[in-house]
Amino acid sequence: MSKSAPPKQRGSRDLWLAGANELLVTRGIDGVNIMALSRHLNLSRTGFYWFFKDLEELHIAMAEHWEVTNTSSIIERCEMPADNLCQAMFNLIDCWLDPTLFDADLDMAIRDWARKSTAIKQRLDAVDHNRIKAVTAVFLRHGYTPEQAQVRGATVICTQTGYFSMDIQEDPDERLRRVQYYVELFAGEAPSQEDIAAFHDRHRDK
Repeated sequence: MSKSAPPKQRGSRDLWLAGANELLVTRGIDGVNIMALSRHLNLSRTGFYWFFKDLEELHIAMAEHWEVTNTSSIIERCEMPADNLCQAMFNLIDCWLDPTLFDADLDMAIRDWARKSTAIKQRLDAVDHNRIKAVTAVFLRHGYTPEQAQVRGATVICTQTGYFSMDIQEDPDERLRRVQYYVELFAGEAPSQEDIAAFHDRHRDK
């Protein structure tokens, strides 16, 4: 019987952080500990302390990574130039179809973590507020009143969060086809065929 490879010594901060996020998604926050992480990465436990003082510092880094990666993409997409509201909605929905822009599994894992941690719940509430604020600004730019824009912005974010939390399994082509109807619902107007085609073109090979 062959022996397992001895653990490597140090790794890198990014490697430890990525491994912690993988465990968060697959095992929940209770499964993220230094022993489990070192085994998951095949790295020496002592290597962890080159990059993090303790588990609490790792937790802070995990929360910061999630906040920056997932929320920054939403804000950037909301701020992209758009000739009309439907184009702006298509730009935003790119986030939820492209895992390089938005990690849905990580987002759901953070929400589960927030049920056990007051600090993470406070951070999550602030993030959701900022996401809704960014989408609200899109509706404001396209002529809605502040109250209308806020309600529509909240509806967009809550709808997508609910979609992921329900773990809806959908054929990718069918999901892509239906996006135009979500856009129509959110924007209050039907997107043009040109805008639909442009959206499909950029997702055709993904």
